[in-house]
Amino acid sequence: MSDEQVIRHCAPTLASIKTANLFSSFFVSRQEMLNHVRNLNFRLRGKGLRVLALLYKDHRGLIYVYRPDKLSKDLQNELAKSLLYECGYTCTDENKCIQKLIERLAHESDFPHEIGLFLGYPPEDVDGFINRRNECKFCGFWKVYGDVEAAQKLFSRYRKCTNIYCRLCQEGESIEKLTVAA
Repeated sequence: MSDEQVIRHCAPTLASIKTANLFSSFFVSRQEMLNHVRNLNFRLRGKGLRVLALLYKDHRGLIYVYRPDKLSKDLQNELAKSLLYECGYTCTDENKCIQKLIERLAHESDFPHEIGLFLGYPPEDVDGFINRRNECKFCGFWKVYGDVEAAQKLFSRYRKCTNIYCRLCQEGESIEKLTVAA
């Protein structure tokens, strides 16, 4: 897992304009994955960001980069709480909810659709994806069931941020400098 890969997949989270990003990366072993995650957490300490390995299977690691303060706020939304409850989450603390998500990833055959709530997607869009799949109004970084105009503006910000961060990375800027302290 290179810094360039983290920047390419997580720029909006590094810039503190998005709650979280999730990406998959190749690792020779589970221990290699955990070493990379530990190292990145050490390098980005004090920035209000956290990196977790959610799953390791067939030499692929599912890496979650998130802002705990933003996630905590997102999960306090009433619709988000209701959706999580419907999916079997009885937790109110974001760390316990992440642990439940990890369990679901490890033991469920389907990818848990509530994961959008952990990525900062609007709860109404996550609800639409779970309960009204054929009513999607727009597709971008996620499927939009609610406010299309707001989503399009946000998607544009994410693309612009990613382009800028990737350019700066290619110019030699470090991930530590690119990560906004929050």
